[in-house]
Amino acid sequence: MSAALKLDANAAFLGVERSLTGRRWRSRDADLTLVEAFRRRFSLPEIAARLMAGRGISLEGAPTFLEPTLKALFPDPSTFQDMDEAARVIEDAIVSGRSCAVLADYDVDGGSSGAQLVRYFRARGRELKIYVPDRMTEGYGPSIVAFERLKAAGVELVITVDCGAAAEGPLNAAADLGIDVVVLDHHLMGGPPPKARAVVNPNRMDDRSGQGHLTAAGVVLVAMAAINREARRRGSIGSNNLPDLMQMLDLAAIGTVCDVAPLTGFNRAIVAQGLKVLRNGKNIGMAALAENAGRKGQASVYDLGFILGPRINAGGRVGDASLATRLLSTEDPDEARELAATLEALNQERRQREAEMLAEAETDAIAEAEKHNVIIVGSHRWHPGVIGIAAGRLKDRLMKPTIVLGGVSEHEPAKGSGRSTPGVNLGGAVAAAKEAGLLINGGGHAAAAGLTVEWNKVEALKEFLSEKLTGELAASAGEARALSIDAAGSIGALDLDLIDALDRIGPYGQGHPEPMFALPNVRFSFAKLVKEEHVRFTLEDGRGARVSGIAFRAMKNPMGEAMMKKDATYHAAVRLKRNEWNGNVKAEVEIVDLAEAKG
Repeated sequence: MSAALKLDANAAFLGVERSLTGRRWRSRDADLTLVEAFRRRFSLPEIAARLMAGRGISLEGAPTFLEPTLKALFPDPSTFQDMDEAARVIEDAIVSGRSCAVLADYDVDGGSSGAQLVRYFRARGRELKIYVPDRMTEGYGPSIVAFERLKAAGVELVITVDCGAAAEGPLNAAADLGIDVVVLDHHLMGGPPPKARAVVNPNRMDDRSGQGHLTAAGVVLVAMAAINREARRRGSIGSNNLPDLMQMLDLAAIGTVCDVAPLTGFNRAIVAQGLKVLRNGKNIGMAALAENAGRKGQASVYDLGFILGPRINAGGRVGDASLATRLLSTEDPDEARELAATLEALNQERRQREAEMLAEAETDAIAEAEKHNVIIVGSHRWHPGVIGIAAGRLKDRLMKPTIVLGGVSEHEPAKGSGRSTPGVNLGGAVAAAKEAGLLINGGGHAAAAGLTVEWNKVEALKEFLSEKLTGELAASAGEARALSIDAAGSIGALDLDLIDALDRIGPYGQGHPEPMFALPNVRFSFAKLVKEEHVRFTLEDGRGARVSGIAFRAMKNPMGEAMMKKDATYHAAVRLKRNEWNGNVKAEVEIVDLAEAKG
């Protein structure tokens, strides 16, 4: 695989100014001196060295990038505001036997965060009750009703995970009820923390940990380390045999991947080491889920994000919101199989509802994209459990921040979920809309946001967000429609040796995406429709070399029609994949983009 062609820094790669999906291709330039230094010092294949250099990895940062260990990258818990107090409060409860509960968000990050704590308490000989708000009837995060129910159940301490940092009213109510609350969250905060025994959030305005990229699952992992340290300091009973946090890294990893956190720094160590734990198969819940999904072979980031994650999410989207935490924390094989089967069925239901909703939403979204910088579409008929997935799909297609609204009825406020484009802080803008009185509730982080809004304020919200984000959208317009190409080469270079070389600098994910290769001047010698929207194909170059692969949802854009033209020549942007089937292993590709080969 050759390096990206040397072009003018401002020129489009291979001359692709606008691909079939509307993107401009650009090359990742690499300092050749740095490439050679990487290759020699770390015995790397040239392509791996070139990829590192093109992605901004420094020579000094290379060792921890290549070997992301917890020892090197685990942050000091005391650098998190309120972390030491959180550890003291939780250790007090464990030692004294107070009745405790975890109140978790209903997504994968919340479920994996809650499961970590349930397993931790169990290992310390204590029960941790599970409370996950119902998406439809309670909405996101803690509520007064939730605390009243927990009080009635005798709970004295509530640990909120992946929620709570902006729940001022409910946390005030908890204090009035005599319930202690510790918040472990990561969502953006625009003001002082709510009233609680401790509010741990690396995105607090006064936090100095420098770990704002962590998900809640990562924050919980650090919190458990702080509790272990507090137990050892006190000499608590069992402090010489505290829970091994390494065995819960698979839970922290799936929360990190599914919440689309950047795989840099500590997050990179969590995922790299968490995948090793996952491959041991000791978490019987995740093993049962993989078996139900028919997934075999070595676990990968893809498995976390696209196989296990959607199934774990299904309970919170269209079923029982507590299923995720229960599955990920169970140690009963029969219960694991039962919960996994339930989630598999719910995931099928979720996919059907998503397809139906997308069919309706696409037309409205295309029309909205012509009028506003931020797309907002919605209907009270759309299930709130699948609006986030739809927002992501529409954002990817239209390359604008997108919010999709759903609801229980036309008489109830709309629930919204948004996804943003690179360089646009949608969560911050949504929080500003709440401060401006346009929302009942709202917040999130740069890439994603959630909100509750009255239907009669939706038009005002469109205008507010479009105006609020005008500057960021203008500054990032080129970034939103750019596709970065790591290298160009021939089909003959796509083999298992190249995959092994690329594995040396994994794992890949947000902030360190899978390598993107350009295959110039290729044609489709075979193409077949799969499940109405995907395309299986065989690509062939001028030398007769061939490679098979798939293009997901290609029939939803102009690529699908292009693939059916056997005599046309294209430049293809692809990711390289290892395909394992019936004991056979071969290299395949996934097409991400196509452009007409001119001249």
